[in-house]
Amino acid sequence: MAWLATLPCIKKDKLLMPNPIRIFATADDVEHAFYDAIARADLESLMALWADDDEISCVHPGAPRLQGHAAIRESWGMIFERGPVHIRPRHLHVNQNMSSAVHSLIEEVKTPDDPEWQQAHIVATNVYLKTPQGWRIVVHHASIAPGAPADEQASGSGVLH
Repeated sequence: MAWLATLPCIKKDKLLMPNPIRIFATADDVEHAFYDAIARADLESLMALWADDDEISCVHPGAPRLQGHAAIRESWGMIFERGPVHIRPRHLHVNQNMSSAVHSLIEEVKTPDDPEWQQAHIVATNVYLKTPQGWRIVVHHASIAPGAPADEQASGSGVLH
């Protein structure tokens, strides 16, 4: 039985049970957990929110598209090396059906060493898929947008194109 000690799930003669997978009832619940995990620099919680699919993708502002769990995990790990990132989601627009949801929003980012909210804002799109394990994120795409964000009242008016 000495070989049991070499397994990663064995510690001091006790079998460690993996944390149960949290089932999210809505895409909104996943989105809240996503930004909460980023604010805590909690890589494990963040990665648990992604769908179990090799086609998941993530685009950070000014960076190339990353595809798959390994590349996404590595990128968030490098971001979290500098500490938590506090993001205030604003101007949320939702398109949803029975099995997918697309959230378009503006992220205002604050880092621990930055006492003021940044003047630039980030336009983000989060795509969620309803899976047998509940709602999961399949795409996070964030891009820096020039200028100040529009007021919430002004964002709903005007010409579409």
